[in-house]
This record gives sequence, C-alpha cells and structure tokens, in this order.
Amino acid sequence: MPVISGRPLSGTALGDLYVAHRLALVRLAMLLVDDRASAEDVVQDAFAGLAGQRGGLRDPDAALAYLRKAVVNRSRSALRRRRTARGYAPPRSIELARPDERAVLAEEHREILAAVDRLAPRQREVLVLRYWSGLTEAEIAEALGISRGAVKSTASRALDQLEQMMGGDHA
Repeated sequence: MPVISGRPLSGTALGDLYVAHRLALVRLAMLLVDDRASAEDVVQDAFAGLAGQRGGLRDPDAALAYLRKAVVNRSRSALRRRRTARGYAPPRSIELARPDERAVLAEEHREILAAVDRLAPRQREVLVLRYWSGLTEAEIAEALGISRGAVKSTASRALDQLEQMMGGDHA
C-alpha cells in the first residue's frame, strides 16, 4: 500500500484519485501512444504501480505527479515495444472508427493532431504536457526528467516545426 506523508494511501483514497484523474490520464496517454487500448493499459499500469508503492511518496501532491510521470514513461515503453514488434511502420493517419470518437475530434483538430504525430517523440511529449495537460515548465521538466531550459527550447522548436508543417501563417 503506498504511503503519502507517512500515512498509507487507503484503497478509498486511491479509488478517489482514480475516479478524479483516470480520464485525463487516458487522454494524455492517447495523445502519446495514439490508440485507446494501449492508452488505457498504460494508465492502468500507472495506477497499479502507485498501488504497489512500498517506500511511499514525498508529499500529498506527489500522487498525481507520480501518475503523470508514470504515464509518460509507460507510453514511451509502449512505443518502444511497438517499434520493436513491428519494425519501422510509417506514421498512420488518425482513423476514428466509433461515432463518439469522431464527435470528439473535429476535422480541424485532425490535421493538427496528424502534424503533432509527425514531431519527434520528445517534442510531442513536451507539447502535449504543456498545451493539452496544462502543466507548467517545472512540472514538465520533472515528468520528463529534463531541465526547464530544455522544456522551453524543445517547445519552441516543436512549435516552429508545427507552423512549417501547417503551412506557415496561422497566427
């Protein structure tokens, strides 16, 4: 059972954390791994990892930060496994099969998501965490294990590249 601030994280507290943040974490993972089943697996594994924490977490706010970092890291691992299993496969277009998925993403968003999918993995991670998840530079730096300066420069380069991919003048 994980410990927060010297107290065990009860099953109820873990359940409350799951109910409050699961959907946002699945959305984050979907943007990183590009398929719902893998995204749900990544998030489930992150919660299982939190439930199995023996040494505890530093402070009460650490649980959500732990989960975000775990989702990013497990998404990276899922992508590595996918690349290893399939070898090189060109980026696929976003195909939305279910009506609820089509309703979520309007046509103008598909073009942007396709461009984001063509970014380097680190650039994609920084932009997703910054603009979709709304994390601060410090939170992104912690989640990715890089400096704040690296977050800033990576985001800047990624936005420049997106602007080029999208045809330039979208300001």
